[in-house]
Amino acid sequence: LKHVFNKDKTFRPKRKFEPGSQRFELHKRAQASLHSGVDLKAAVQLPSGEDQNDWVAVHVVDFFNRINLIYGTICEFCTERTCPVMSGGPKYEYRWQDDIKYKKPTALPAPQYMNLLMDWIEVQINNEDIFPTSVGKCKDEVL
Repeated sequence: LKHVFNKDKTFRPKRKFEPGSQRFELHKRAQASLHSGVDLKAAVQLPSGEDQNDWVAVHVVDFFNRINLIYGTICEFCTERTCPVMSGGPKYEYRWQDDIKYKKPTALPAPQYMNLLMDWIEVQINNEDIFPTSVGKCKDEVL
Protein backbone atom coordinates (compact mmCIF):
# COMPACT_ATOMS: atom_id res chain seq x y z
CA LEU A 1 0.00 0.00 0.00
CA LYS A 2 2.98 2.36 0.21
CA HIS A 3 2.63 3.20 -3.48
CA VAL A 4 -1.02 4.22 -2.98
CA PHE A 5 -0.20 6.69 -0.20
CA ASN A 6 2.80 8.27 -1.90
CA LYS A 7 2.26 12.07 -2.00
CA ASP A 8 4.22 12.23 -5.26
CA LYS A 9 1.44 10.13 -6.81
CA THR A 10 -1.10 12.93 -6.15
CA PHE A 11 -2.44 11.41 -2.98
CA ARG A 12 -3.18 14.07 -0.41
CA PRO A 13 -3.91 13.41 3.23
CA LYS A 14 -7.49 14.08 4.19
CA ARG A 15 -8.23 17.56 5.41
CA LYS A 16 -9.48 17.20 8.94
CA PHE A 17 -12.09 19.19 10.83
CA GLU A 18 -11.29 20.19 14.40
CA PRO A 19 -13.05 17.74 16.78
CA GLY A 20 -15.74 19.51 18.74
CA SER A 21 -16.14 22.25 16.12
CA GLN A 22 -19.39 22.92 14.32
CA ARG A 23 -17.85 21.83 11.01
CA PHE A 24 -16.74 18.57 12.62
CA GLU A 25 -20.33 17.95 13.72
CA LEU A 26 -21.61 18.79 10.21
CA HIS A 27 -19.02 16.41 8.76
CA LYS A 28 -20.20 13.60 11.06
CA ARG A 29 -23.81 14.28 10.05
CA ALA A 30 -22.86 14.24 6.34
CA GLN A 31 -20.95 10.96 6.77
CA ALA A 32 -23.83 9.33 8.64
CA SER A 33 -26.34 10.33 5.98
CA LEU A 34 -24.17 8.92 3.18
CA HIS A 35 -23.92 5.52 4.89
CA SER A 36 -27.55 5.22 5.90
CA GLY A 37 -29.05 4.33 2.51
CA VAL A 38 -31.05 7.55 2.57
CA ASP A 39 -32.23 9.34 -0.54
CA LEU A 40 -29.28 11.41 -1.83
CA LYS A 41 -31.45 14.50 -2.23
CA ALA A 42 -32.33 14.33 1.46
CA ALA A 43 -28.72 13.53 2.40
CA VAL A 44 -27.36 16.80 1.03
CA GLN A 45 -30.25 18.97 2.17
CA LEU A 46 -29.17 21.79 4.47
CA PRO A 47 -29.90 20.84 8.08
CA SER A 48 -32.20 23.22 9.90
CA GLY A 49 -30.36 26.07 11.58
CA GLU A 50 -27.03 25.45 9.81
CA ASP A 51 -25.13 27.89 7.62
CA GLN A 52 -25.33 27.01 3.93
CA ASN A 53 -21.72 28.05 3.25
CA ASP A 54 -20.43 25.78 6.02
CA TRP A 55 -22.55 22.88 4.77
CA VAL A 56 -21.29 23.32 1.19
CA ALA A 57 -17.67 23.64 2.38
CA VAL A 58 -17.92 20.37 4.31
CA HIS A 59 -19.23 18.55 1.22
CA VAL A 60 -16.60 20.08 -1.09
CA VAL A 61 -13.79 18.96 1.22
CA ASP A 62 -15.32 15.49 1.62
CA PHE A 63 -15.65 15.16 -2.16
CA PHE A 64 -12.02 16.25 -2.64
CA ASN A 65 -10.87 13.69 -0.06
CA ARG A 66 -12.83 10.89 -1.76
CA ILE A 67 -11.51 11.78 -5.22
CA ASN A 68 -7.95 11.80 -3.82
CA LEU A 69 -8.45 8.35 -2.37
CA ILE A 70 -9.88 6.97 -5.61
CA TYR A 71 -7.15 8.55 -7.74
CA GLY A 72 -4.50 7.29 -5.32
CA THR A 73 -5.60 3.72 -5.99
CA ILE A 74 -5.43 3.97 -9.79
CA CYS A 75 -2.59 6.43 -10.47
CA GLU A 76 0.05 3.73 -10.80
CA PHE A 77 -1.85 2.33 -13.81
CA CYS A 78 -2.10 5.68 -15.59
CA THR A 79 1.40 6.76 -16.55
CA GLU A 80 2.55 9.27 -19.14
CA ARG A 81 3.13 6.29 -21.43
CA THR A 82 -0.23 4.58 -20.87
CA CYS A 83 -2.27 7.81 -20.56
CA PRO A 84 -0.59 10.33 -22.86
CA VAL A 85 -3.76 12.47 -23.07
CA MET A 86 -6.18 13.66 -20.39
CA SER A 87 -9.48 12.67 -21.89
CA GLY A 88 -13.06 11.89 -21.06
CA GLY A 89 -13.38 9.15 -23.63
CA PRO A 90 -12.77 9.44 -27.36
CA LYS A 91 -14.84 12.63 -27.78
CA TYR A 92 -13.34 14.85 -25.06
CA GLU A 93 -9.80 16.02 -24.39
CA TYR A 94 -9.04 18.18 -21.36
CA ARG A 95 -6.35 20.82 -21.61
CA TRP A 96 -4.69 22.66 -18.75
CA GLN A 97 -4.62 26.45 -18.42
CA ASP A 98 -3.65 28.29 -15.25
CA ASP A 99 -2.71 31.72 -16.65
CA ILE A 100 0.66 31.41 -14.90
CA LYS A 101 2.81 28.70 -16.47
CA TYR A 102 0.18 27.54 -18.97
CA LYS A 103 -1.26 30.69 -20.48
CA LYS A 104 -3.12 28.84 -23.23
CA PRO A 105 -5.02 25.53 -22.99
CA THR A 106 -2.27 22.91 -23.19
CA ALA A 107 -2.56 19.19 -23.87
CA LEU A 108 -0.81 17.24 -21.11
CA PRO A 109 -0.45 13.58 -20.18
CA ALA A 110 -3.21 12.55 -17.76
CA PRO A 111 -0.93 12.14 -14.69
CA GLN A 112 0.56 15.60 -15.15
CA TYR A 113 -2.89 17.13 -15.68
CA MET A 114 -4.22 15.40 -12.54
CA ASN A 115 -1.27 16.56 -10.43
CA LEU A 116 -1.84 20.16 -11.52
CA LEU A 117 -5.59 19.85 -10.96
CA MET A 118 -5.30 18.35 -7.48
CA ASP A 119 -2.70 20.96 -6.50
CA TRP A 120 -5.00 23.74 -7.75
CA ILE A 121 -8.02 22.35 -5.88
CA GLU A 122 -5.99 22.01 -2.68
CA VAL A 123 -4.92 25.66 -2.95
CA GLN A 124 -8.57 26.69 -3.39
CA ILE A 125 -9.74 24.62 -0.42
CA ASN A 126 -6.97 26.04 1.78
CA ASN A 127 -7.70 29.63 0.70
CA GLU A 128 -9.29 31.38 3.69
CA ASP A 129 -11.00 33.87 1.35
CA ILE A 130 -12.89 31.04 -0.35
CA PHE A 131 -13.18 28.48 2.46
CA PRO A 132 -12.77 30.31 5.77
CA THR A 133 -12.17 28.05 8.73
CA SER A 134 -14.25 30.29 10.98
CA VAL A 135 -17.74 28.82 11.09
CA GLY A 136 -20.46 31.07 9.70
CA LYS A 137 -18.04 33.32 7.79
CA CYS A 138 -18.76 33.33 4.07
CA LYS A 139 -16.65 34.71 1.22
CA ASP A 140 -18.76 37.87 0.96
CA GLU A 141 -17.93 38.77 4.57
CA VAL A 142 -14.15 38.70 3.97
CA LEU A 143 -12.63 42.13 3.32
